[in-house]
Amino acid sequence: MSYAVRVTEAPRTTTAADTAERFVELLRIDRLDENLFRGRCHAGAPLRAFGGQVAAQALTAAGRTIDGGRHVHSLHSYFLRPGDPRHPIDYEVDRVRDGFSYATRRVTAVQHGEVIFTLSASFKTPEEEPDRHSAAPVVPAPEELPDPFPAWAAAAPEDYERAAVFRTLQLRFVPADTPGLPGQLPGTPQQFVWLRTGGRLPDGDPLLQVCALTYLSDLTLASTAAIDLQAHRFQRLEPPRIVLASLDHAMWFHRPFRADEWLLFAQRSPSASDGRGLAHGEFYDRAGRLVASAVQETLIRRRAV
Repeated sequence: MSYAVRVTEAPRTTTAADTAERFVELLRIDRLDENLFRGRCHAGAPLRAFGGQVAAQALTAAGRTIDGGRHVHSLHSYFLRPGDPRHPIDYEVDRVRDGFSYATRRVTAVQHGEVIFTLSASFKTPEEEPDRHSAAPVVPAPEELPDPFPAWAAAAPEDYERAAVFRTLQLRFVPADTPGLPGQLPGTPQQFVWLRTGGRLPDGDPLLQVCALTYLSDLTLASTAAIDLQAHRFQRLEPPRIVLASLDHAMWFHRPFRADEWLLFAQRSPSASDGRGLAHGEFYDRAGRLVASAVQETLIRRRAV
């Protein structure tokens, strides 16, 4: 009598390169025509595509129609309808203008025949001019802060597993009671978060770095606008009490950076009313340089009991 021997392969260890590859895949779009692209987005909330990924893919589409030598310096966008993560999204690019120094693109994201998102982006050639920027806040280094994912997994294991895609990222929240943080203005809650992609991104593609930061920028601005009502999902220990959804999103890119290296996202929310909250944020690199800014208005509604 002979016996078949079943060989079981040992589980493959996930490396930083694997994590980086999975993140790059989040930004991938396919070119269908000269000005038409298609992508797929994961859920940020049940049956709602993650807005940061939609914005990042739209910016990728815009950048694919720009000649080399010009880099994106700003974007302005509106979220019009919730995207469906079960179906692809088409990105239609309008080449609005190609000037001597600046170029403008308008992107319309369409799903099921309806516009779900619009983005305008401006690109420019680099110029040598005097440089100044605000000073970075003094906060603990990311190596001194705990990883929020283990606590999230323990507090909400099902939610943690559903949102496995976010583990392609790294975040470190600075506790609000940390000594030495900048003083908080009355009526202006603030939040400081270190973030980066989970692995090193490919070299030689500035657009990839900018689109990666566009994705990252949508992670915590909404929670900053509602921080007095509810902690961020990665830190929350109780079921959500409110509904959050991005209404619009704008960014300005001031200096070169790498989204796979730690960036401090210093955020504050100067207003919340009428079911909306406004949040501002600045990104600083480890050298203290201001590399990008973001502003977002968020829908804030209390869940029905």
